[in-house]
Amino acid sequence: MTPSRKRRFRSGPAPQQHTSVPTGRLAYTETRRWLVARHGPVCAYCERVVAERAITLDHVTPRRGQSAFDRRDNLVLCCRLCNAAKKDLSFLAFLLQRPARAVSLLKYGDHLSHMLVELIHQIAGPEAVARAVRLADPDYPYKD
Repeated sequence: MTPSRKRRFRSGPAPQQHTSVPTGRLAYTETRRWLVARHGPVCAYCERVVAERAITLDHVTPRRGQSAFDRRDNLVLCCRLCNAAKKDLSFLAFLLQRPARAVSLLKYGDHLSHMLVELIHQIAGPEAVARAVRLADPDYPYKD
């Protein structure tokens, strides 16, 4: 390299560091298996049971190219119809279109981040939250 063609390094702020490690294909597969083992191949939004090979993973908070949201606490199982309906809508907009989705997420989204669970509780309402707590209790003898 000649002296006149030295490399110049761009000065400025360092690239943004995300708080979570991006999830690769293997991690998605493991998360999918974990969720299917935990709940079966059931859509977290509409509670539709679909074939295990047809169930998809959905980012509750849309990625939009940001790898910080590729964590298990932001992924749920989702049928293709709900996944297509959600697209890149915000979590809040999608649930407010049909609040029954929030009630379903009380059961199938208990692994989500604390902030998301709090929003689900607010949208579903206190009666739905109380019912979900009752039904989750293994000693509760009724099926409401």
